[in-house]
Amino acid sequence: MSESVQRRGAGRRYWPVAAVWLMAVAMSVSAASVTFERVPLVIHAGATQHRLTVEVARTPAQRSRGLMARDSLADDAGMLFSYDRLQPPWGSFWMYRTRIALDIAFLDAEGRIAAIHTMQPCDSSDPGDCPSTRAGVPYRAALEVNAGYFAERGIEIGDCVAWAGQDDGCAAEPVRD
Repeated sequence: MSESVQRRGAGRRYWPVAAVWLMAVAMSVSAASVTFERVPLVIHAGATQHRLTVEVARTPAQRSRGLMARDSLADDAGMLFSYDRLQPPWGSFWMYRTRIALDIAFLDAEGRIAAIHTMQPCDSSDPGDCPSTRAGVPYRAALEVNAGYFAERGIEIGDCVAWAGQDDGCAAEPVRD
């Protein structure tokens, strides 16, 4: 084999490694520049209303970033993961690079809480070591807040969550910006 053919063959072996490296760099740059819209959100728990300001994750990049690399979350804040269509019950959330213990409420198509779970931070540098939390129910949105938030306020499955920009929610009144 000629020297030029050997060099071309060697280059072909390394291009997948270079492609993966470039994708990783692009993802880290885009993850650092992800921004979120903030909207008011109200949880109707019986006669009581709990008001939050949430960041909305609508795009795959926003949902992938979530609350990663944050050291705290204000008591009246959260993150709402919004989807265009119903997600399957096996859909899950994981805590890779998330430093805050969180509660997550999975919301049905009308905005009613269908399931609530608590998730613990994962400090592993290997994403494969971080557990994931399955919804266990079909969901159209998921709301993350500080761990203990729902229990401390008596918020339960069946309660209604409404936010600015929500279509056809369960709330009697729309939430205003």
